[in-house]
Amino acid sequence: MTSDLDPDRREREELLRAIGGFAQDQIDGLTARPAKGTMGQEGLRIAEEVSVPIAEDPLEGGIERILGLLERAVQASFVTPHPGYLAYVPGGGIHAGALADYLGACLNRFTGLAAEAPALCRLEADVIDWLLAELGLDPDAGAGGVFTSGGSLANFAAVVTARESVLGEGADLRRAAAYVSAQAHHSAIKACRLAGIPERNVRAVAVDAELRMDPGALAAAIEADARGGLAPFLAISTAGTTGTGAIDPLTAIAALCRHHGMWHHVDGAYGAAFALCPEGRRALEGIQLADSITADPHKGLFLPLGIGCLLARDGEALRRAHQLDADYLASGEEGEPPSPAHLGPELSRPFRGLRPWLALMLHGAGAFREALGEKLELARHFHRELCRADAPELELLGPPQLSIVAFRLPRRAEEPLGDWNRRNVRWLERINDGGRVFLSKTRLPVADGAAETLRMCALSFRTHRPQIEACLEEIRRSVREEGEG
Repeated sequence: MTSDLDPDRREREELLRAIGGFAQDQIDGLTARPAKGTMGQEGLRIAEEVSVPIAEDPLEGGIERILGLLERAVQASFVTPHPGYLAYVPGGGIHAGALADYLGACLNRFTGLAAEAPALCRLEADVIDWLLAELGLDPDAGAGGVFTSGGSLANFAAVVTARESVLGEGADLRRAAAYVSAQAHHSAIKACRLAGIPERNVRAVAVDAELRMDPGALAAAIEADARGGLAPFLAISTAGTTGTGAIDPLTAIAALCRHHGMWHHVDGAYGAAFALCPEGRRALEGIQLADSITADPHKGLFLPLGIGCLLARDGEALRRAHQLDADYLASGEEGEPPSPAHLGPELSRPFRGLRPWLALMLHGAGAFREALGEKLELARHFHRELCRADAPELELLGPPQLSIVAFRLPRRAEEPLGDWNRRNVRWLERINDGGRVFLSKTRLPVADGAAETLRMCALSFRTHRPQIEACLEEIRRSVREEGEG
């Protein structure tokens, strides 16, 4: 007789069949629903509808009712796995990642310390070493890394490592100064704040016409702060901004950091994985000069949400910043692989390395290189089509640097900024209301403020040429409606 919390094999298999069938139905039914999902007031109504109080006894109706509630609840969300989801930076969700999560949860082994799971930590370290080599960092020369829950935690661990490596323990953080692009992701700024750097000392450096960090402005800011008594210690550049996919001048920023004795961190949460394909590697020239790099496998390696990665030229710097021993922790053996808990903030953690390891073992690295190259070509095709002579008149913010294309309706003569922004927001709503694709927007600098700008990001492993053509058709249709209106 099994306990309620420990079902026997027959019960486990029945649950697995029910849940597996539900999951497969969700995948098969993706294109039958709008790419946008059900949001707004209707989404809030669904949220109320599926809210069931936790009771002492199991929910009446069992797994069938439970899955019914979940099916309803999942409707009130962005449909991130939809092939027409071209908004934000799409998360992945390849099936191998889901299988790895199931296996990892069933195995439920502790992988924080290599002393407690040396072979599993070796598998994880093998993937880290592969990523290091792909990004131009040499594991044989001491480079190291750790899988995190996402880019935010990777950026945080990078700032802590930079702080400890450059300023040292006990430094007066009120004098510490860090530098980010004016187009940097907010997690870079948040990471500095969480690491004890006063927000007033985190400089947003001006960008050039292509929305890339201006090295001259960075140099001027560093020198001004040093003269003013601050201690510049960190510059965070971006390899693929969220707004436009812009790549900061990585080589020039690395040289500036070396000159001033600063740490250079590259936030490549979105863009770093493009180094796996030849064209992306060329675009990311200079990333190999970084002291540390954030790369999110749940973006560029198409894995389910919940796995980021921090890579560092000096793996010992990661260890010095994060390792803290205790009497109750297992001691290691000579020659064992790195312990993830010694390289990042987490002790208790899932076996994250199983996700990329299983996916790479099943599909091979070549499949990922090919898919990433395809996304770059999809963005170029999208941009070319919007530039055609017979295309609607639009304002494009340059050719894509990676797989994001930013564009907007042109501003009318004497049109107030607010009216122009409202027109672009309404236009975005018309495109998304078509249901076939889902785009997002950002706000980019113009002479008199910030302009609402649409953006298409091709990164989902399910997105191919038909979805890009559908997006172009929706743009043409909605522009006609704008003219008719």
